[in-house]
Amino acid sequence: MEQAAGCPALGGSYPQKNAEILSSQYGINLFLAGLLLTFAWAVHAVGISKSHLLSYLITLMLIQLLWMLWYLCRSCTQRRLIRDKDTHAGARWLKCGITLFAVITLILDSFKIGYYIDFLNCLSPTEGIFPVTHAVHTILQVYFLWCHAKDVIQSFKTLERFGVIHSVFTNLLLWTNGVLTESKHQLNEHKERLITLGFGNITIVLDDQSPQCNCTTTTLCSIFSQGIYYLYPFNIEYHILASTMLYVLWKNIGRKVEHHQQNKTPFKFHGITVGMIFGLMVLTSTIAIVVVYLIQIGGSKIKSELALTMFYLHAIFVLALMCTAGIVALLIYRLEERSLDNSKNPARKLDAELLVGTAAGSWLLSWGSILAIICAQGHPKYTWYNLPYSMLVIIEKYIQNLFIIESIHREQEKVNDDIKTLRIVTISRGSTLSLTPLYKEIYNGRAARDSGDVPCLFKGSICGRENDGAGVAKEETSQDNSLVMHSASDLSFYSRNSVTNNKRRILKNIAAFLFLCNLSLWIPPAFGCRPEYDNGLEEIVFGFEPWIIVVNLAMPFSIFYRMHSAASLFEVNCKT
Repeated sequence: MEQAAGCPALGGSYPQKNAEILSSQYGINLFLAGLLLTFAWAVHAVGISKSHLLSYLITLMLIQLLWMLWYLCRSCTQRRLIRDKDTHAGARWLKCGITLFAVITLILDSFKIGYYIDFLNCLSPTEGIFPVTHAVHTILQVYFLWCHAKDVIQSFKTLERFGVIHSVFTNLLLWTNGVLTESKHQLNEHKERLITLGFGNITIVLDDQSPQCNCTTTTLCSIFSQGIYYLYPFNIEYHILASTMLYVLWKNIGRKVEHHQQNKTPFKFHGITVGMIFGLMVLTSTIAIVVVYLIQIGGSKIKSELALTMFYLHAIFVLALMCTAGIVALLIYRLEERSLDNSKNPARKLDAELLVGTAAGSWLLSWGSILAIICAQGHPKYTWYNLPYSMLVIIEKYIQNLFIIESIHREQEKVNDDIKTLRIVTISRGSTLSLTPLYKEIYNGRAARDSGDVPCLFKGSICGRENDGAGVAKEETSQDNSLVMHSASDLSFYSRNSVTNNKRRILKNIAAFLFLCNLSLWIPPAFGCRPEYDNGLEEIVFGFEPWIIVVNLAMPFSIFYRMHSAASLFEVNCKT
């Protein structure tokens, strides 16, 4: 009987598991086909042009648009139904972040449309259709994520799996396209800088992608062409954030949600002044370093070497501070006794996997730089600063990953630290008869742990006298003992709270400091300050083309790691 009863449940799970496997394979093949097409365009394969790649991406976006419209219409018709929600997915701050990146992406699309209009005579029509389609896709996708990122889909599950996974890999391909376009632009600038650093033995061949016709408005063309590349970092972050949010939605399809609600944890500036001040100092100095670096690098050999030295010294100082802050936070965790939350949570699991996976990009670059310094025959002075810098990059990510992953897995305190002692004075015949226990004892049903009687509580704090004579005398004589006992318990309660609050304040300041530091370290590589390109030593040891391939593959993951770490640290600050 038990086996027969269990068969339908097992039978029902198999189609859903197959749908999950089939949809994931569909997405992977979709991505691999686009990746191969992107690679063919990058290496100028015969018969493959940019219009072929853009046509493929336009088709994918149109299919996603149709699916999102269908989902939104169906949700609108069923809006009165109560749906399961994943409270851990689609946090408000994450939605605000993706909205900011989406707005800048729309500005990028408008620049591309203007650029196409100026070079209308010699550009393919797909280069005009693509930014228009992308703009519509961006607006609808942000609206979709705002409204439905927390959904746990329980109907049309097979169809929805294919629709969501299609959206995930469409965003990944748009991310890949943005990374490649931006990397080719950075590579051209890097090749020009190598000449000023004296690496004349490296073959310099520029990849010229400019249109083969004159611009109708020279000034506007210059603004559009230069502005596009400064906006690409935000477009890249937008698509990778969208793909992660959609992936969590895909993992939640058909999931049975535990119905204990997560407490809302709003961000507060109170108590994190120290961390914010030091973090803002790092952010300000980093912006100044990036500006000076971009001005000086490539100007002359001396200026380029000074720019690299300045970058390395600043980065070493910031990474050392981050390592110290992370170690202090981990030591505080070792002093606390708090259990970990091991419940099933796709969003949290994905956060941890992304932290470790994307950190591998910068670890690869760091180990390449360390190996180059060890094996190189000649060492310009500035290259020696690269050794401690690369080692600190590896160590800092080890420490920070451990801190973030432990933080997001720690259970939140169930008792509010702001609980105050509540006393109700009962009066009879004008004299105080007794003091009631602490509020938390009343709440837990232990109000009469000494006498076994339930105290009589009224709004006027007056209790009718039930005892007389010897009973009253007995209560009066026991009053002093009760007062001493409650005072001792209050003292220990508040001392524990004081220590806990101090630890929380330190952890919140550390999280705020690391949050701003990660934003600071995201800025240099995102906006063209990349010593891995400009150092020159790695190109000599590994060869120009192999090292450039390594950098172009690893750098996007390194850039994403900093933004994802900043987002995770923001969540840690809210939860602490």
